[in-house]
Amino acid sequence: MKEKYELEFLLKTSPRILEKLINTPDGLSEWFADDVNIVDDIYSFEWDGNQEEARLLQNKPNSRIRWRWISDEEENLDVYFEIAYIVDPMTSSVSLQITDFAHSSDKESSIMLWNQQVNDLKRVIGS
Repeated sequence: MKEKYELEFLLKTSPRILEKLINTPDGLSEWFADDVNIVDDIYSFEWDGNQEEARLLQNKPNSRIRWRWISDEEENLDVYFEIAYIVDPMTSSVSLQITDFAHSSDKESSIMLWNQQVNDLKRVIGS
């Protein structure tokens, strides 16, 4: 059984730049994976020569994008991972919100991985 967890990060960037980085294969390959390809609604993410596939579940431009790993689908797990962001209308600060699921034994390493990914994202946007 995988459990849901959520992470939040404040970013110094414009929503337009962030949208490109989370919503396009080129943008995702700058910080999330080494390479990203899309065929229909299946995204192929590659890290160090290993490929993982995920199905696009939801894409709300200027808001969120959500996928489910194909391996989770095969196990009939009702889980997903999502990258969302909210812009504070008063301060224009951007809050990046990550939602993911992990087995309790993998949760700590999964959170560490997301922290590293977001650090890479911050480096790309110069934040």
